[in-house]
Amino acid sequence: MIGQLKGRDFISTQDWSDEEIELALQTAKELKFMFKNNIPHRYLPDKTIFLMFFDKSTRTRNSFEAGITQLGGHAHYIDVSTSQIAHGESPKDTGIILSSYGHAIAIRHDLVPGEGNKYMREMARWADKPVFNMQCDVDHPFQTLADLMTIREIFGENLRGRKIVVSWAYAPSYAKPMSVPQGLIMLMTRFGLDVTLAHPPEYKLMDEPMRIARENAEKAGVKFEVVDDMDAAFEGADIVYPKSWGIEELFDRPEEALKIAKKYQDWICDERRMKLAKKEAIYMHCLPADRGYEVTDAVIDGPQSVVYQEAENRLHTAKAIMALTM
Repeated sequence: MIGQLKGRDFISTQDWSDEEIELALQTAKELKFMFKNNIPHRYLPDKTIFLMFFDKSTRTRNSFEAGITQLGGHAHYIDVSTSQIAHGESPKDTGIILSSYGHAIAIRHDLVPGEGNKYMREMARWADKPVFNMQCDVDHPFQTLADLMTIREIFGENLRGRKIVVSWAYAPSYAKPMSVPQGLIMLMTRFGLDVTLAHPPEYKLMDEPMRIARENAEKAGVKFEVVDDMDAAFEGADIVYPKSWGIEELFDRPEEALKIAKKYQDWICDERRMKLAKKEAIYMHCLPADRGYEVTDAVIDGPQSVVYQEAENRLHTAKAIMALTM
């Protein structure tokens, strides 16, 4: 499997076929087994990946840095505020130069709707090495791939008839990117899950991910519905994934956005809501979660929470994509 998709970009899960996603999941599963059993797997000796961050990171940065090290390669961390990108260097120039220095470029650019995905695709047009999306304004493909891996570990590979709820939740901290819920509705509709998207009226997702989710659901023969009631969404769910995200047209007006959010402080994942889901339902979150706002401690620290298993799988999916493409 190693190198089977050499040179391929990974900017959205939608760019890869079902068969290619399956290959990535199987590779991640095998790499996880090797990691757990201390089996060396230095498949990328002397390979270099450049990690470009326009935003902060914990899981993403460390999963890539640890992952490439375990594969035998090396990561260069780039805080773009300290690079010439901050002075306006183009994605064309950056992409050509960095791809001549190493073997892949990974980018996190997620805070401004209309910018991150466009930037990554422009760099990929000029770079002659694979470009990876570590989270943009549209998708967070490494996260959602790890989410699907986690769901399969718990429920098995046949997910048909299972219901996942992707719900907005209140947070007072900042207007969080829309990419996780968008990535979830695009990917989960392809792999047998019935998807319910829940949010207050102001918190609509981008038109294109919504269109893709509807098309994916129709093609896969699963349900995709949108509701504005968190309780109704949770009823009968197998998987609940409540998290905050911002309002697309208000990302440049954070104070106004947070004022609107305060109207919906009751959109929290608590023990009462978890009881609306199935008894064996699991709670998921990409982390970091706003404890006491998005979710109560009793839920995120409780027996139905799989957030740490989910976070761990970020390492294995990152390694899988690197091993397949670099």
